[in-house]
Amino acid sequence: MIVVTGGAGFIGSAFVWKLNSEGIDDIVIVDRLGTSEKWKNLVNRRYVDYFHKDDFLRMICEDTISFNVEAIIHMGACSSTTERDCDYLMENNYRYSRRLAKWAVKKDIRFIYASSAATYGDGTLGFSDDDRVSETLRPINMYGYSKQVFDLWVLKNQFEKRFTGIKFYNVFGPNEYHKGDMRSVIHKSFGQIAETGKVRLFKSYRAEYADGEQKRDFVYVKDCVDIMWWFFQNHDVAGIFNLGTGQARTWNDLVGAVFSAMGREPEIEYIDMPESIQPQYQYFTEAKMDKLRSAGNTIPFQSLEESVADYVVNYLEKNEQHL
Repeated sequence: MIVVTGGAGFIGSAFVWKLNSEGIDDIVIVDRLGTSEKWKNLVNRRYVDYFHKDDFLRMICEDTISFNVEAIIHMGACSSTTERDCDYLMENNYRYSRRLAKWAVKKDIRFIYASSAATYGDGTLGFSDDDRVSETLRPINMYGYSKQVFDLWVLKNQFEKRFTGIKFYNVFGPNEYHKGDMRSVIHKSFGQIAETGKVRLFKSYRAEYADGEQKRDFVYVKDCVDIMWWFFQNHDVAGIFNLGTGQARTWNDLVGAVFSAMGREPEIEYIDMPESIQPQYQYFTEAKMDKLRSAGNTIPFQSLEESVADYVVNYLEKNEQHL
């Protein structure tokens, strides 16, 4: 059985889609559905059982899991970069992960987990996933710190020799609709263009970046799950890896691709950035992908224009939010 935590969430449910497409449905979903709409991500998926995340943790702590677990794909976390409850983030993103990881070690179970590019902070220390760099990183938001603390715990215990950690960059695509303000700018832009004909982007507050020319490493969720599937198949590959395209693009490029996919001319309005997020804002991210490629992965990434077009034309314009 493959356990996918956060299995109803964005990347977790996309990986369940990938498993199903590979003919695998011996899957247990672990999540907290609450009152959100993310349950809809499971409607078209095949799986054996669902457990609330607290119930699953209790079963692990009491060692009462009644089924054989082949692997844990740990995508469950609070991914809000603006979350202010630090205790919640440490408990949910760090301590929960530690308990799962310790159980996986005890039972000799494969463990693949989500880290984040938010661990790199403002980018002044670069974006290398070399383990020697990890200890020097200084995240600039609590979400990134909660991920960084777990990465450091993995390294301290030398679990990077048996676990696979994935530092996701700016992921976008189907199944993200429920994420509110944490939805991708692509999803938000599509709605803005359909309603008003234009897109609003934050102004730049650094002289070296013009408005809309801030850069991020945008990566399509379909490409992400292809890489995750490769990790899943290659049991001998372990470590903490970046997962981005390796090519930073501007916000202007991104929304320009949305306008193009919708057959419209770009119209962009630059608005003030809220003061509360200015100190936490990343002006540049770009994954260094040498480590993944050196591990033998040769899977190509779609271009930004190709992936945005697929998302817009085959999902958003059809009012289809799900893989």
